[in-house]
Amino acid sequence: MLPAVDNPEPVAAIGALAGFTVGVTAERRREELGSALERRGARIVYGPAIRVVPLVDDTQLLAATKRCLSGPLDFAVATTGVGFRGWLDVADAWGLKESMIGALDTATILTRGPKVRGAVRAAGLREEWSPESESSVEVLEHMLAHYDLAGKRVAIQLHGDPLRDLVAALRGAGADVIEVPVYRWEPPADPAPLQWLIELVVSANIDALTFTSAPAAVNFLRTADELGLGDAVRSALRGPVLAAAVGPVTAAPLVAAGIPVVQPERFRLGALVREVVEALPARALVAYAAEHRIEVRGQAAVIDDRLVPVDTSSMALLRKLVALPGDVVAYAQLADALPGDGLHAVDTAIGQLRTALGNPAIVQTVVKRGYRLAV
Repeated sequence: MLPAVDNPEPVAAIGALAGFTVGVTAERRREELGSALERRGARIVYGPAIRVVPLVDDTQLLAATKRCLSGPLDFAVATTGVGFRGWLDVADAWGLKESMIGALDTATILTRGPKVRGAVRAAGLREEWSPESESSVEVLEHMLAHYDLAGKRVAIQLHGDPLRDLVAALRGAGADVIEVPVYRWEPPADPAPLQWLIELVVSANIDALTFTSAPAAVNFLRTADELGLGDAVRSALRGPVLAAAVGPVTAAPLVAAGIPVVQPERFRLGALVREVVEALPARALVAYAAEHRIEVRGQAAVIDDRLVPVDTSSMALLRKLVALPGDVVAYAQLADALPGDGLHAVDTAIGQLRTALGNPAIVQTVVKRGYRLAV
């Protein structure tokens, strides 16, 4: 359970995401993403779904690098900025960087998006083509459509995913493919934050869940399955919890699981933040009662223009009341939303809710029937 908001604050002073809680599954650049969301008022829960393990001492990487240098390269496909830079850093440690730069300089370089394109240019190299979508599929389609690959030597810098379909298609076109495994994905070293994040999704104590890589999305769902919470997680992500991905490649495992995903047109963290800022407030429930504007924003309530602390039980009842403004919500319906039993739990939570809202008249008692907003 997340803590309540400590003090009422003007919403304008907190930001567009005031009252909302956002989960971050990223490991790399997680602070950057989390800070950007926090500046807009969100509460952040970190639960890295994967960790990146560099292959600095891996014999496969050394063998692949030497194979790249054993003859002229016709094509080089760079897939991630961090992976491409890591490859050159390792080559430098082995005394092979200058030779590697030379080999790449004579090759036709294709990059999988703007981030890796920047890394290629920072190395003094120049790409011939790059899709804005950051899609490996588009890179493959471009290569098959524009080049005769028969007998050509093609180096592919992998990014944790073996890219089996891409490699198989290029080999099917007659290319001699050199797979360069710069790093790999592994489950997080400490699984507790991820497990807690999964539990918060199931209980809908998270309003949005962000993904910045496809392996993170895959391992998030896999871990939920291993905990016996897979169906509950998928149900939550199809309902009260917003799934947000940085782009279609990242979103693909979620879409395959039948989960709707919001994603920006430009595949950047800043664009992902803007997408969340736009999508979450649109999900807020709004009602008017006793001359007050009441807005349920994720895990908090806004009365007029102020964010107010509401405990979990009271918030559960407020959601039901705001969803049916003016209608009588029966005791039994309200009790279903609470962990306690019977009328006492409902009456206690309603009392706490009235105190939190600051005006007891907002919630009216309908004798022997239940409660309603004073619409």
